[in-house]
Amino acid sequence: MLSTSFLSDLSEDDNGDLIPLDLTGDDSEIYQDDLPDELPILPLKNAVLFPGVVIPITVGRQKSIRLVKKAYRTNKIIGVIAQKNPLAEDPKEKEIYRTGTVAKILKMLVLPDGNTTIIIQGKKRMNIEQIVQENPYLTARVKLLEEDFESGEESLRTAIIHSLKDAAKKILKLNPDIPKEAQVALESIDSFSFLTHFLCSNINTDVKDKQKLLDINDGTKRAELLLKYMLKDIQVLELKHEIQNKVNTDIDQQQRDYYLRQQMKVLQEELGQGSPEQELDDLRERGTKKNWPVEIAQHFHKEMDKILRMNPMAAEYPVAMNYAELLVELPWNEMSEDNFDLKRAKKILDQEHFGLEKVKDRIIEYLAVRKLKNDLKGPILCLFGPPGVGKTSLGKSIAKALNREYVRMSLGGVHDEAEIRGHRKTYIGAMPGKVIQNINKSKFSNPVFVLDEIDKIATNFRGDPSSALLEVLDPEQNNGFKDNFLEVEYDLSKVLFIATANSLDTIQPALRDRMEIIEINGYTMEEKIEIAKKHLFPKQLEEHGLKSSDLSIDKKSLSKVIDDYTRESGVRNLERKLGSLVRDAAKSIAMEEEYVKKVDSEQVRRILGAEIFDKELYQNNKMAGVVTGLAWTSVGGEILFIESSLSRGKGKLTLSGQLGDVMKESAITALSYLRSNAEELGINYKAFDLYDLHVHVPAGAVPKDGPSAGITMLTSLASIFTQRKVKNKLAMTGEITLRGKVLPVGGIKEKILAARRAGINEIILCKKNRRDIDEIDERYIKGLIFHFVDTVDEVLEIALLPQKVQNAMKFEFPEK
Repeated sequence: MLSTSFLSDLSEDDNGDLIPLDLTGDDSEIYQDDLPDELPILPLKNAVLFPGVVIPITVGRQKSIRLVKKAYRTNKIIGVIAQKNPLAEDPKEKEIYRTGTVAKILKMLVLPDGNTTIIIQGKKRMNIEQIVQENPYLTARVKLLEEDFESGEESLRTAIIHSLKDAAKKILKLNPDIPKEAQVALESIDSFSFLTHFLCSNINTDVKDKQKLLDINDGTKRAELLLKYMLKDIQVLELKHEIQNKVNTDIDQQQRDYYLRQQMKVLQEELGQGSPEQELDDLRERGTKKNWPVEIAQHFHKEMDKILRMNPMAAEYPVAMNYAELLVELPWNEMSEDNFDLKRAKKILDQEHFGLEKVKDRIIEYLAVRKLKNDLKGPILCLFGPPGVGKTSLGKSIAKALNREYVRMSLGGVHDEAEIRGHRKTYIGAMPGKVIQNINKSKFSNPVFVLDEIDKIATNFRGDPSSALLEVLDPEQNNGFKDNFLEVEYDLSKVLFIATANSLDTIQPALRDRMEIIEINGYTMEEKIEIAKKHLFPKQLEEHGLKSSDLSIDKKSLSKVIDDYTRESGVRNLERKLGSLVRDAAKSIAMEEEYVKKVDSEQVRRILGAEIFDKELYQNNKMAGVVTGLAWTSVGGEILFIESSLSRGKGKLTLSGQLGDVMKESAITALSYLRSNAEELGINYKAFDLYDLHVHVPAGAVPKDGPSAGITMLTSLASIFTQRKVKNKLAMTGEITLRGKVLPVGGIKEKILAARRAGINEIILCKKNRRDIDEIDERYIKGLIFHFVDTVDEVLEIALLPQKVQNAMKFEFPEK
């Protein structure tokens, strides 16, 4: 496009009207002989001077001022050259182009600010041959360059002239910043060379491109390149014009939409329907009535101001509205009042849950401290135990005892971090995390919040939800929990969090450290009978539409159901079996048939079928090498049989029963101990080399591992090698070392309950496990005999009978 430097070629007359300057200026021709040997050189920062063109130049550099003043006093001839780097204040030889223009100073004006303005006219192109000096200003020896505008066909020159003028007129039409007088000046130019130089000087392009035009000797080629630049500028101007028209059209559309919305608002008011503005006013009014922190109130009103400026038809409008509604609906400082009646709380807990004394005592302690201090943060409790022992339902009872709202969040299988922290508002379908959602649902800031199955959180490429829970469950951090959607901090410190887990191994260590672990063990037979009588059986009667007078069950029948049909730590399967008994009676009542109103053992067998668990499987065999051990599983304790047998061979050891690495190592350790102490145990050392040993743990399809079977393995091997059978109704658990030491193991209560269910009377434990026995209620261990040992020798002395069994295997050893 043509630049506004058209004004460079215009001046004002006395009346203030713009008139063209004498574009030809002084028409006198300059020849090589007219030039001095050393021509002063004036560098220009952002301009290129072409022959015949008159331009004004403001001179500000001291070197340039000295140059023009001296030249104006003498022959007024100078060399004008363009700088390669416009930022150079004192350009050297390498920082200027070689091709320039010899110019004549037509006029010089000294301004009050010290700058000097000169009007110069380009005369002829030149080439710098040598820089003579750089101080006090640049001087050089130059050579004039000839150029040819007359070569070629006349028709071609005429066509180029018309094309240049047409392109210039189009630029003038598209660019409103150029005055109309410029077109008059353009029309008055007839010379091919001057037209080309005039447009070259005023084309809006880089100095680098203008210098390319000046470097060309052939005038026709120079004009063709100039035309190319002008056509390119026309395309840019047309595109700019198109964009401006489109923007104007969009603005007109917005004004139209505004007008239509105003009409719609009037129609909605006539029909009694709420408008978006009315919704915003209602929301803001609700916000003014909200009892929330000052910074939250400021944030809310700021968001409302943003929504007010939004178009209701915009995609982000509903997200912003949902966000504002969430801010208003959240219970910022709204808390339910705790009931500090400790006796009432204890009564509720005892009524709804039998046993679980540790948990009940912890809740009563929490209430007692709150009653005395009234500012305690909510504890983070983790109820850990096998399935079906009442961990989740305990949360409801705690909420009832505290007089708080109850919310539950299932974490099983959660693998997206956004489920905890929420999504950012920039995403489509963004929503807050489930923590904030459940708090909002409870309508209070201090509910009892149950995080169910916290040990079953999954982790994948979407993030690590367990790490996101670190802030939620940290008493020192959760007073400023920040949800991605909410964006502002929310206080979770008053929430009573209760997590449940079946296993602690899968919980992240950092997360486990933030929680107070309360272990809930399996129930004994007596506890299960009481739970069934007080809770499970009445519940099943109610769910099936029966009354207590329609059906009853005695302790003996309950004991049969528990012992023969359910082998579990909890009571979930027991409840299902009781439901089967109740449904049988419900069917008879509905069909108006006769039925037995009191369930006895015969009715249990008729309804539930044959016994699932055979007691014979849980009694010791009369053969040597068979020992009963105790094991812990995620669903409670179990008894474990270990069988050993010998056969003629070369001392090979075989282990079977899908054993883990730890159990295999226990078997190898036990065998090594027997080898090293064979003489003390009365074992012929030749037996280890002449007989193959096979150790098997039944239920081969079930994986087994752990150190608890160490002394059991040793007792089994000692029994088979000495051919002394193991004492009847005896079980044991403990880890061994090569030195014959017995080490303590975990899960003692669950193992003892399993032993009771199996009818075992005596149990061998490490002495250090005595502390675990002391913590168990005496009712649960009544009738059991415990042997606490330190060494393997004590185990064998207790476990192995002194006499050999009949028909014992006779070891045969060849003579040397």
